[in-house]
Formats: sequence, C-alpha cells, structure tokens
Amino acid sequence: MAALDSLSLFTGLGLSEHKARETLKNTALSAQLREAATQAQQTLGSTIDKATGTLLYGLASRLRDPRRLSFLVSYVANKKIHTELQLSAALEYVRSHPLDPINTQDFEQECGVGVMVTPEQIEEAVEAAINRHRPQLLEERYRFNMGLLMGEARAVLKWADGKMIKHEVDMQVLHLLGPKTENDLEKKPKVSKARPEEKDRRTAKDVVENGEAAGQTLSLMEQLRGEALKFHKPGENYKTPGYVTTPHTMDLLKQHLEITGGQVRTRFPPEPNGILHIGHAKAINFNFGYAKANSGICFLRFDDTNPEKEEAKFFTAICDMVAWLGYTPYKVTYASDYFDQLYAWAVELIHRGQAYVCHQRGEELKGHNSLPSPWRDRPIEESLLLFEAMRKGKFAEGEATLRMKLVMEDGKMDPVAYRVKYTPHHRTGDTWCIYPTYDYTHCLCDSIEHITHSLCTKEFQARRSSYFWLCNALDVYCPVQWEYGRLNLHYAIVSKRKILQLVAAGAVRDWDDPRLFTLTALRRRGFPPEAINNFCARVGVTVAQTTMEPHLLEACVRDVLNDTAPRAMAVLEPLQVIITNFPAAKSLDIQVPNFPADETKGFHQVPFGPIVFIERTDFKEEPEPGYKRLAWGQPVGLRHTGYVIELQHVVKGPSGCVESLEVTCRRADAGEKPKAFIHWVSQPLTCEIRLYEQLFQHKNPEDPAEVPGGFLSDLNPASLQVVEAALVDYSVALAKPFDKFQFERLGYFSVDPDSCQGQLVFNRTVTLKEDPGKV
Repeated sequence: MAALDSLSLFTGLGLSEHKARETLKNTALSAQLREAATQAQQTLGSTIDKATGTLLYGLASRLRDPRRLSFLVSYVANKKIHTELQLSAALEYVRSHPLDPINTQDFEQECGVGVMVTPEQIEEAVEAAINRHRPQLLEERYRFNMGLLMGEARAVLKWADGKMIKHEVDMQVLHLLGPKTENDLEKKPKVSKARPEEKDRRTAKDVVENGEAAGQTLSLMEQLRGEALKFHKPGENYKTPGYVTTPHTMDLLKQHLEITGGQVRTRFPPEPNGILHIGHAKAINFNFGYAKANSGICFLRFDDTNPEKEEAKFFTAICDMVAWLGYTPYKVTYASDYFDQLYAWAVELIHRGQAYVCHQRGEELKGHNSLPSPWRDRPIEESLLLFEAMRKGKFAEGEATLRMKLVMEDGKMDPVAYRVKYTPHHRTGDTWCIYPTYDYTHCLCDSIEHITHSLCTKEFQARRSSYFWLCNALDVYCPVQWEYGRLNLHYAIVSKRKILQLVAAGAVRDWDDPRLFTLTALRRRGFPPEAINNFCARVGVTVAQTTMEPHLLEACVRDVLNDTAPRAMAVLEPLQVIITNFPAAKSLDIQVPNFPADETKGFHQVPFGPIVFIERTDFKEEPEPGYKRLAWGQPVGLRHTGYVIELQHVVKGPSGCVESLEVTCRRADAGEKPKAFIHWVSQPLTCEIRLYEQLFQHKNPEDPAEVPGGFLSDLNPASLQVVEAALVDYSVALAKPFDKFQFERLGYFSVDPDSCQGQLVFNRTVTLKEDPGKV
C-alpha cells in the first residue's frame, strides 16, 4: 500500500510511471524524494506543479547531506529557487558550507534568490554586447563567434535563462545581418596559429589536452605514421624498450621477415560477447589505420575462447560495424582456428617444465598475493597425463586447470592457460571441453599470424610480461605489445553488464538504443561513420586514458552532416495558418535547394498551398520585447517561397487555446523586409520524431562519489521525448532507414528502422548548433 502511495506521490510530481517505479527501486532516493514532496505539499497546501516537481526530484537525487533537505525544500516550494541554475548553486553552497548555521543572507545572494531577470534586461544586455562587437559582426557576419555575445550577456545577467539569451542573440543578429547568404554558409577556413617549428614538434600525444580536442589536429594518417609514434620497424622488435630476447630471437625475426616481406601487420581482436562501443571505434581506427598508413594489413580476429558468453549475433554485429566504419580486414580469423596448435604448444610447455596441472579452486586463485600451488612442482609426466585427462573430459569444471610458471607485473602468480568448460563451442561444437585463456591465447595467435604491432589498451600492460615470456618459453616468433590509453566519454556507460541492466530495467530498449554509445546505437541515431573516425583522429593516440565530452563527438557529426544531409522542413508543434488571399487557384510548387550553399547539388519540390503549418513557438499573441517572429503588426517571411505573411485573425477554441491563424500574404519584394523568416510545411506527411538528450544526469554515473545511488538512479527523465504527430514536407516520402536530413532550424535527423510503409520515424541526431548550456 505504501508503494502505491509513493507511486502516486511521485507521478504527481510529473515523473512518468516508469520513472516513478525506477525511483522506488532506489531506497535512499525514494525516501528522500518522498520526504521532499511531503514537506513541499505541507508548505503549499495544494498540489505540486510539474516545474516544482522537477526541481524537487533534482534536489532529492543530488543532495548528499539530508540535514539540508527541509531548508532547500522550503525555497523550492516557495519558488524562491525556481530554476535549475539556482538549484545547482544552492546544492553547491550547502556542499561547501557543511557547518551550522547557514548564513541565509549569504545563501540567498549566492543562489540568486529574489533576482528576477526580465526580457527587457536580456534584450538590453544582448544589444550592448552586439554594439561592442558591431564592426567585427558586420565584417564576419555569421562566421562571428556568437558564443562571445551570449557569454557577455550571461556575465551581466548571471541568473538569466540561457535559452532566452540564445534566442535573443539569434533574433538581434538576424535583425542586424538579415538571413544567411550562400557566402555565410561556406565553411570558415582554418588558420593555424602555430609557428612552423612548433608544428613540426607536434605528435599524436599533443592532440588531447584536459579532455578537450586541440584546435589544430593532425590527420589520422599523420598520427599513425610509424615515425610519429616511434614504433619499431618490422623485424626490429629487439629495439623496443623492455623487449625480451633469447639466443633464438634473431633467427626467429629473420624467418618472420622472410614470411612477411617486412610488411606491417596489426589485428583487431574483439571478444564476440557484446556489441562494440565508442571505445572500440578508437581501437578499430588505430589498428586498421596504422596498418593502412604504413601500407600494411590488419586482421579481424575473434577471441572466441569463452563459449558460455559468445553468440552468433555478436560476430555479425562486429563485422558489420568494422565495415560500417569503412575498414576491410585482410582476413577474418578466429582463435578457434588455432585450437589444435594451441593445444600442442600447451603440451610442449609442460614438457619444458613451464606448466603444470593444478587443482586449486577459482576462489583460491584470486588476488595478487596467493600462495604457490601445492601442485606447482608435480612431475612433468604426471601433468601430461592429467592434461590429457582434462582433454578427454575426465574432470568436472573447476576441478583442474593448466597453469604457467611465471609471475606477472602486477604480482599475479602462475596465470591459468587452460580450464575445463562443457559448453559447446559455436564453431567447434563439442570437439573440445578445455579452452585456452586470454593470457595464453593472445600472444600465440599474434605469433601465428606474424603480427608486427600488437596494439592493446593500457589495462593489458600487466600482461606484457606473460606475452613475452610465453612466446620465448616456446621459442616462437614474439611480436611487440604496445599499449595506448582507452577512450571514454562523460555521461556514458559502455560496460556490457551494465547495458544489460539498463535494458532489463526498461531504461533503454536494446543495445542499439540511440541514447547509448554502442556503435549500433550511434548508427541508429544517425551518426555518420566518417564523423566517428574524425572524432577518433581528433582525440589522437595517447598513452594516458582520455575521457571526452560528448559535445566534441557531436561537433564532428555536424561537420559531416552539414555537407551530406539534404535540407527539408518539419514542424514539431504545428499551428495551422490559413492564407486568405492565396495568390493562386491551386497549390504552387516551390523549388527548395537540397544544399543552400551549393545549389549544384540539386533541388527538391514542395507544395505551397493556402493552408500551411508553422511551429507554434513562431507565433505569439503578446510577444516579449525582442521577439522577431509572427505577432500582431509584425509580419514574417516564409522560407523559400518569396512571400511574407501578416496576421489578420486569431481563431481560438472553447478553452481559449489558439487553434489557427488567418493571415494575408504579399510578395517579399513588394514591401519592407520582415525581421525573420520561418519554416513551414503544406500538405505534409505525419511522422513520428524522437528527440534525444543524454541518458544520465551526471558526468560520471558509475562514480559512487558522484552518484551514491548507482547509475540506475541517475537516469535523465527527459532523455527521450516522442513527438507522435510531427509534420514533415513531402520531399522525404521515399526515405529509407538511416537516410539523413537537416530539418531547417531544428537539427539533423535520421530515419529509424522502426519506420514502415506510410509511417516514417525520425531520430534527432544532433541539434544544429552546440547548446551553449552543455558542459
């Protein structure tokens, strides 16, 4: 009964039923939110509106000191704190002032309590900023950095709504400069500020600085040249620091060069137990890119040594993603291709006294300071017989393992080489009941394929000693393992286990949910593969782990889509407009350029009739100062038509809501130029449009210090908004899944595979410009 009461309470705050149920699963969060809502209701003596409910949820989920709950709830309930900006400041204030009592006057000053920013103040601040930069604005026009104007206005009006400032800047700039011309749409040429000698000294390690991409980046191929990375040349493995040589090394390298002809060879070796993510994109670009940059070859090798977790769909998806990113493997191989050879080498290792059969259980092998196995010095012949018994299925799982006699860099002693598993293998069936481990398999498969550069992420550095040791213990060719830093993103989770938890909790639909950062999800959202590759190049090849902001990836997406996504018009919140003096007896056909900056790329045709639909936000009956779109006495132009419309009558329903507008039209060149041109649709398609935001509210959702309740408690309730009856112009009628468009003034969109005959579904890929409010 209590759960039902809490569910009702939470949905009353504006949470969806699904979000409310998820909140109830988090005991600490639900208790704090329940207390906050109860106190707010007592203060208000009435129901809580959605805006207040959203702030209360943000307060409950982010407040670390429960003692301050009542204090902050009173400010939210009484609307003294009424914006997200103020709430963030309040939470920061109580975090940095843990001692009682709180200085109320100081608190209110720091949190903007009582500060009201009017539209007039925003208009004046933006106007002042524009006046300060007017000469440069007039010279550079839309190439000017508009963020500077927004920053100066925000500096004057700290508590102003960022969206209102952006809107005012857009309107005043449009009024000053007029609509964009073709010249405005051309890309601004990049100017390098580095001196020649500085540029010559740049390497791939200079590309990333403090999680931000440096302004002047090297191309991917430049980064991956052998000289830039100071990698060894094929056959010169012994020149690598830390490489272990034996009396046989030079002969083995000579044989290696005879087989490869001095060719660079790399490999991308994923485990087929999950979907690739953005971090794998860096690995793919590095392995395939390094080989390509040095006229070499790259293998796609599946590390299929754990049949319990491997599924056919993962093999297919990995191949698809490698091809989608634009790479073709020299050959697709599998660790299981070499099971016979790996087994023979394991027998040889025992013969050489370097491996033994052990009966310690898994829990006894964990940790880095475990005691030596009591079976470490058992006779070679005994281990050979027992290993053969393992091969013939005479031991249960966990009863016996084959272990190698070495101590790794991290102190782990005698890593396991083989273990018993009775799960049938997807390729070899039940031929084998023992399977090699990564520590045993990886270096030997590299040796078999004569890999010259085994490129691994930094966490495999602790296995480098076992890599060199095992090849040398068997007297086989030993490649060089090079480690580089992983690529991570803020506001993201890529762990296979945790993504499965998100799916199970209903927070996302599947591995390809567009809010995730798996490669299948990014493709579904509409990210072009070129943009992902460009992002990897911008991040660069670094030794240190790199954690980037998602907006840097989005910037790469915009760069590609601006040149490749044809334009169309769409309306998300339609308002019907009736043109009472439409100039023709029937609809007109309007020619719209696919790419306004380059009309040689063709046009598409859209109908223009006496009934059109505009965005509801493009009309205001009582506009605030600075509003430039349709209003009484303020006409607007309709993009691409050559016509201007002027309001004559507002039609309202019984509830007082505006249902339609009646307007008259005139030729744009028959009078004064309007202050704004808006997009529109006529005789449109009805489509579903999905608008995505980041899935998590905090930068590091897996960090207990930042999100004590765990990542599932950090879900952004506004990460998906579905517009079920958006209107899109008819030029997209024949679009296929993954086709991409720029919907003018709205953003870039991609056709979702859920689309069917007569019902298109679009995913918003990114907005047109980076949101200045993003961190």
